[in-house]
Amino acid sequence: MLCVLAACAQGHRTDDSGDRQDDDLNQITQHPSATVCAGGRWTCFARVQVDDSHRIKNFASPSGLGATDLASAYKLDTSLAPNATIAIVDAYNYPKADSDLAKYRTQYGLPPCTVANGCFKIVNQNGQTSPLPSNAPAGDDWTVESALDLDMASAACPHCKLILVEAQDDQSDGLYIANNAAASLGATVISNSWGGPEDSSVSSYETYFNHPGIAIFVASGDAGNTGSSPDYPSTSAHVIAVGGTSLVKASNTRGWTEGAWSSGGSSCSQNIAKPSFQTSTACSKRMTADIAAVGDPNTGVAVYNNGGWTIVGGTSASSPFAAGVYAAYGLGSTAPGWAYSN
Repeated sequence: MLCVLAACAQGHRTDDSGDRQDDDLNQITQHPSATVCAGGRWTCFARVQVDDSHRIKNFASPSGLGATDLASAYKLDTSLAPNATIAIVDAYNYPKADSDLAKYRTQYGLPPCTVANGCFKIVNQNGQTSPLPSNAPAGDDWTVESALDLDMASAACPHCKLILVEAQDDQSDGLYIANNAAASLGATVISNSWGGPEDSSVSSYETYFNHPGIAIFVASGDAGNTGSSPDYPSTSAHVIAVGGTSLVKASNTRGWTEGAWSSGGSSCSQNIAKPSFQTSTACSKRMTADIAAVGDPNTGVAVYNNGGWTIVGGTSASSPFAAGVYAAYGLGSTAPGWAYSN
């Protein structure tokens, strides 16, 4: 499965036998989608399907790819109980996180993971259970992002514990500080589905992602190949940058066709040195993405948020999913270059 993710990051369209399936991908229905949290200094990369009036589409029952679909597509062993913890870093408070997560997990037969049973923990950017941040302002809804992250981590590793680390806002350095909190709380892996334009100051932020033995995943963005205008922290030397794919059911050996999503983020850092595991001459410095998983909102995933079902995509989906896969298979201590040699 991980080799499929690595192959997709390089832009190959392939099923598990190597056959090209371009016809399946060319027939994907295109749906309008929109960002939900773009009001701050840092932007999340969730893209939710909307109607012609640009309102979020709500469904009475799950629509889009569910946990069982993802387990089938990536041949996941959902019985694995790795004694691992997935930390999710987002901004602002999500008041219904516990109940919404319970609804998603019940829908797909996943074991309960609640605050009450100790499987799920919600903390602020300093790792404390109180006070939690204020709710997001109108027009900057991070609850969709948080719901997506928790649902995708659950789908990838049903028996992992979860920590939602809520930064104070998306304006200051709280999202960075939250990574330190996640590490201090014993996270096996950490997922960040947010970013912003890289500039010359990023070297001062590298320390927040330098946690040896904890694999940190970052969404690479939803703007396609941005070349020399990269998003940070996906270009950090200490993270695994996760791009996006399109994923559809197919009548082949795998049962699914997957290919690079044209809007999945890729770029060349202007400030972070090229790591030894990257040999391509396409970038003189650090390049992203490293791996990829389902992210195309046109083949989006089912998410339960604030009492309703939606369809969401973006590399915000692929990052927590990949983090969950690593955690499930005992790969949480691997360094960023592991996927390149596997």
